[in-house]
Amino acid sequence: MTRTHAVLIGGGFNGVLSALPIIGAANCLCCLWVVGGGVVTAWLLQQGQAAPLELGEGAIGGLLAGVVGAVVYTLVWVPLQLLLGSMTGGPAGGFEIGDVDVPPEMLQMVEAMEQIMNNPPLMALMGFVVMLVAGLVFSTVGGLLGAFFFRRAAPPAAPEGAHTLPAGGGDIVPPPPPPV
Repeated sequence: MTRTHAVLIGGGFNGVLSALPIIGAANCLCCLWVVGGGVVTAWLLQQGQAAPLELGEGAIGGLLAGVVGAVVYTLVWVPLQLLLGSMTGGPAGGFEIGDVDVPPEMLQMVEAMEQIMNNPPLMALMGFVVMLVAGLVFSTVGGLLGAFFFRRAAPPAAPEGAHTLPAGGGDIVPPPPPPV
């Protein structure tokens, strides 16, 4: 498996699971799906090569999976919001403050948040930026963890005095018998 395939699969894992309404809430647990995308990428990278996966390779794979995950998240989240409707609140789509004495500064902040939440393009942009930043950090950590945990042991070194094949291959000829 190439690095591109591993990054696309890990980023897809990250982005799709993060965008789903109920399942995506697991990101509240230390960015579970974002870290998981980096781990999946590192695991796939290790499966695609015989040599042990270096920690730097895992980190770079996780970083790239975080970027892909942010794009996939946005591409999945926007249609879901159009299909399921806004997740901003009740039927009115706003905050209910009631008869509570609230300072005017707080009311202005709530009104500004309502305006942002009722602007789908701005919400999509904010979601992309948040997922990009989270992916750059936490998916990289996931790539490091995956490279550490799934790293294969290095192949054993040849013992001293062992004959190795020439670079071009060739036949192995046994040594002549000792003189009698």
